[in-house]
Amino acid sequence: MATNPAAPLPPLDVRRAPEGGEIGPVQSGWRLALREFTSNRLAVLGFAILVFFVLFCFVGPLLYHTNQVNTNDLTTNLPPSAQYPLGTDGQGFDELGRIMKGGQSSLEIGFFAAFVAIVIGTLFGAVSGLLGGLADSALMRVVDVFLSIPFLFVVLILAVRFGATVASLSLVIGFFAWQVPARLVRGEVLSLRERDFVHAARVAGSGRWRLISRHLIPNALGVVIVNVTFQVADAILAVAYIGFLGFGLHYPNVDWGDMLSNGSNYLQDGYWWLIYPVGACIVLTVMALNFIGDALRDSLDVRLRRR
Repeated sequence: MATNPAAPLPPLDVRRAPEGGEIGPVQSGWRLALREFTSNRLAVLGFAILVFFVLFCFVGPLLYHTNQVNTNDLTTNLPPSAQYPLGTDGQGFDELGRIMKGGQSSLEIGFFAAFVAIVIGTLFGAVSGLLGGLADSALMRVVDVFLSIPFLFVVLILAVRFGATVASLSLVIGFFAWQVPARLVRGEVLSLRERDFVHAARVAGSGRWRLISRHLIPNALGVVIVNVTFQVADAILAVAYIGFLGFGLHYPNVDWGDMLSNGSNYLQDGYWWLIYPVGACIVLTVMALNFIGDALRDSLDVRLRRR
């Protein structure tokens, strides 16, 4: 039966949001992911903890002024008091201010190392997945070679040879952490390259770089975003155990691992304030990042969203 072209179109099917408000017929995937993320209590808690530590480490020193450069033998290993809320360490530094300064270095290394790892791994994995065949196999063998290198030994050797700084540790940790995001992005690209929009882009004359930068990587961002949080957590832990072994940052710089290493020398003397506060900072920060990562994985993967 012929239809009347002048007949009015039927009204759009307007759905109701869970809160009772009206939403459009098609809701953005990112909006759904955000709603799923905010509905996860552990994710919200983790995000709040992470924001707290960022403000604590970077804004705290502006409000709580301490001397973290000159040692003072007259104030060594003092217990917590009104003047020193978390006591002092073996060099006379205010422990609360020391935690803030150490947290700055740990967070900076964590985020910068994650950035380096994600950039290298995303580009490497996208190129490998797009090329496929023998090229893909060869590139993945490169990943296997890097995974077989003992990361800790290399970092310790480089730290002794060239010295440990925020920039050097970030680059080294990031350079030895890109293999996991490379594999994840490669797997996503292997699936994406068979989609219709990629074939259409090829037919339209898009080159490999345009396919990677405009089509494949943007559609693999979900995997990348989730992995960022775990990369930051792993980098902070790496800095912590490198510093605990005594190969971390050097005076006047400090990181949380270095503080744990120094505090362990006084643990038998009952100076608990040199161990437990900084240890709690490491545990809470890593736990918060893991909560955020788990929630992002659940919210960005449509197969894991709660119905």
